[in-house]
Amino acid sequence: MNDQQNPYDPYYPQPQIIGYDAYGQPVYQQQPAQAPQQPAYDPYAGQQQTAYGYDPYAQPQAPQQPQAPQQPSYDGYGDRQDGYAPQPSYDPYESYGSGQQWQAAEPAAPVAAAPAGVPGQRPAPEPPAPQPTRPAPPRRAEADDDRDYRTEQFSFIEEPDEDSEDVIDWLKFTESRSERREEARRRGRNRVIALVVVLVLAVVGGVGYLWSAGLLPGTGDPEQQGQAAAGPQRRDTIVLHLHDTQGGGTSTALLVDNSTTKQGTTVLLPNALAVADSEGAATTLGKSVEEDGSSGTREALDTLLGAKIAGTWRLDTPYLENLVEYLGGIEVDTDTTVPDPQGKKGADPLVVQGEQQTLTGRAAVAYATFRASGEAEAKQLQRFGQVVNGVLRKMPSDATNATGAVEYLQQIADPSLPEKDLGASLAKLAEHAKTGAYKTALLPVGQDGALAEGAGDSVVKDILGGKATALDASGVPRVSIKDGTGEDAVEAAKVVLINGGYAFVGGSKTESRAKSEVVYGDDAQKATAAEVAKTLGLPAGSVTKGKPAGTAAVTVVLGRDYEIPGAS
Repeated sequence: MNDQQNPYDPYYPQPQIIGYDAYGQPVYQQQPAQAPQQPAYDPYAGQQQTAYGYDPYAQPQAPQQPQAPQQPSYDGYGDRQDGYAPQPSYDPYESYGSGQQWQAAEPAAPVAAAPAGVPGQRPAPEPPAPQPTRPAPPRRAEADDDRDYRTEQFSFIEEPDEDSEDVIDWLKFTESRSERREEARRRGRNRVIALVVVLVLAVVGGVGYLWSAGLLPGTGDPEQQGQAAAGPQRRDTIVLHLHDTQGGGTSTALLVDNSTTKQGTTVLLPNALAVADSEGAATTLGKSVEEDGSSGTREALDTLLGAKIAGTWRLDTPYLENLVEYLGGIEVDTDTTVPDPQGKKGADPLVVQGEQQTLTGRAAVAYATFRASGEAEAKQLQRFGQVVNGVLRKMPSDATNATGAVEYLQQIADPSLPEKDLGASLAKLAEHAKTGAYKTALLPVGQDGALAEGAGDSVVKDILGGKATALDASGVPRVSIKDGTGEDAVEAAKVVLINGGYAFVGGSKTESRAKSEVVYGDDAQKATAAEVAKTLGLPAGSVTKGKPAGTAAVTVVLGRDYEIPGAS
């Protein structure tokens, strides 16, 4: 490096001004030579420095060894005698953009020596030599002219700290990860809330639909149900006969599937129910099953009740036992304790009284056929109905599986009801029983076997959809008797009517009365009523229009004026 200082180097120490010479040029204090130091950052490192400042086209040169400074010599006026001329210091932002030009200082001409013989006299000054000029460097904005510092003093700002960048990146990563976790939690909560809302809406909507449709137990508009019951309804009715192969006797019930109201009903029929046999003669339901068989009994019930019966299901007790075992047992609220008919004395009972008792096949048969001594037939029928209901609750609700259960019994099917049709009917009834839309009703019958008053409305009409209508004029008239004589006149009148060609459909007791009546309901039966009165020896004035009992075309109410044949 040159020992001559570069006034344009910001890292080179600037000399102090100690005065001015005769030409107005500043005189600088000579600085002692120092060993060169490598600055922290030299923007001009590797570039050649000249007396003219920074040369952008200069090529880098190898560094030179510093030379020891030479002590200058001064004259009597304090001027240097080695031809050195001070250089003005260069501020790169001094005249930026001002349009001024700066001049590079040239070495001043050596001062001539004073003429000899004239001590202290200085020669006349010579004009300075012209100096080359070049454009001034760009000038910063005037707002920055008054700064007392330069940007190179803060060079550390331009040097990024890798550690600080790592810390910033880690903080950003941690913050973003926390935000993602919080966002994930928020989305999870939103999903859970949305799922709960959807489930609640689904449950409320489903319950609301069932409630509005009247499908929930105990709900629905009674008026609408009444309207549905009053309108045309579709029913599927089959008759079931349970034959007790050990104790004898039969139990009969009608299984009704009302697809319009979606209800199922078991209608229990007492064996004492009076029906007409194949010849039109009066008989009981129990006798009809034993004597006339399935076909004759089905026709008799169809005629008596005015209901369309599709077929007959004969179920002997061994087949009932197998069916219950096939279904895995049934649950019944038993009303009595039933001993084991095959057990020894003192053995445990086969059926224990209590709620939700599980019955095996043999226990179900014993409970369905049990009738205590002196107990009414209705009690045994109710137990039979409980077993039927328990079987339907365990029966499959689809026709295919229900048919498979029927085929498993390997019983001889009635021609009127093949196994496939029976399975389809049982599946429909099982669906009603599983949903609680199933009930059991007992057909009310008097002691004489005739339908009790009001039975036509509560059971025959509402459940079976039957209608108490008289037979056609061309058919055999059906006649019922109510005895108000105070004596037992039913049997005598029955014999007279049957001998007269009428079908006796039952008799019952009534309050004692003085005069007899012959009641008909249809005008087409008025002549028949007159003939019945004549046959019984009653006056023609006893014939009146009213409401016959049950399905009879004519009902005879005997009074004390009736003369019982053969009575003294």
